Amino acid sequence: MRVRALPRRPEVRLTELGFGAAQGGNLYRATTNEEFASAVDTAWEAGVRYYDTAPHYGLGLSERRLGAALRHRPRDEYVVSTKVGRLLVPSPQDAHLRDSDGFDVPASHRRVWDFSRDGVLRSIEASLDRTGLDRIDIVYLHDPDDHWEWAVSEAVPALVNLRDQGVVGAIGAGMNQSEMLARFVREADVDVMMCAGRYTLLEQGAADDLLPAAQSRGVGVVIAGVYNSGLLSRDRPPADAVYNYQQAPTELIERARRIATVCETYGVTLPQAALAFVRRHPAVVSTVVGVRNGSQVAEAVRRSEAVVAEELWDALAAAGLLATAP
Repeated sequence: MRVRALPRRPEVRLTELGFGAAQGGNLYRATTNEEFASAVDTAWEAGVRYYDTAPHYGLGLSERRLGAALRHRPRDEYVVSTKVGRLLVPSPQDAHLRDSDGFDVPASHRRVWDFSRDGVLRSIEASLDRTGLDRIDIVYLHDPDDHWEWAVSEAVPALVNLRDQGVVGAIGAGMNQSEMLARFVREADVDVMMCAGRYTLLEQGAADDLLPAAQSRGVGVVIAGVYNSGLLSRDRPPADAVYNYQQAPTELIERARRIATVCETYGVTLPQAALAFVRRHPAVVSTVVGVRNGSQVAEAVRRSEAVVAEELWDALAAAGLLATAP
C-alpha cells in the first residue's frame, strides 16, 4: 500500500488508507472483541499501517482495543493517532446507564472539555495507559470548535513542547469543519490536520480554505468522513441515507444518485470514486475510513484499489456535480 510522509515531519509516514477505530468504541452499536481484532488483522495483512482512535470513542474502549490489537506488532511499522481535549472523568453513579454520545457503552465516565496544558498532559498519559503503547505518533486537538482561544494559547504550546521533546511525532487538530482548521494552519505550529466530511465527492468546502493553506505551508491533511456519514457509502444511495450523522435531505440524496449514475458510466461505484477523488489533492496524505470488522476492512481496501479514469472528474464537473474542477 502506498505511503506518504508528512511534509514537515517526514519520519511520520501514513498509508494512503487509514483505519478509523470509532466502531471499536461501539459507535451506534456493540462491536465484539473478535470483530475488532479481525478488523485490525485484515487491515494489517492488506498493508494498512495508520490507525486512528480517540478517548471519546467509547469512553476509552477504542483505545484499549486498538492498543491490544497492535501491541505485539513491530512498533516502528505503524502509526497511531489519538486526540486530546476531552478528559474522561470517572462517574460510577451513572455506570448503570448507557453513554449518551452515540456509543453503546456504560456511562461509567463523563467527558470534560479541557484544552489546558495540564489537560493535554493528563489526556496523553491516560491514552498511553489505555493503549499500552510506548508513544503516540500523532496527537490531534479533538473538536475545539468552541474553544479556539483556549486551544491555541494552551493546548498547542503544550503539544509543541511534547513534539520537540520527541514524546509525540506530529501534532494538529481534527474537526468536522475546515475554516478553523485552516486558521490553525495559518496561525499555529502544526504538522497535520484531520478534516471530516468537508472535502468529499459531494462537497468540497475545504478546497477554499484548508487545502490551499495546508499545501502552501507544508501541512499534511488527513481526510475522514469521506462518505459524508454514509450518503456516499453505497453504490446507489437509499432513501434513508445518513448525512452528517442525520437523515440526509432529499436534494442531497438526489445529487448523490446523479453522481453515482455518472460514476457507473465510467465503470466505478460511488464509494470507489469517493475514495479516489480525495486522494487526488496533493495536500492529502491519507484517508481514514471507519471499520467495524474484517469484511468491512476488506471492502474498504478493494474500493481504494479501484482504478478510476481521469475523464470521470471532467464529466462530473461538466454536469455541475463537482464544485472543484480537476
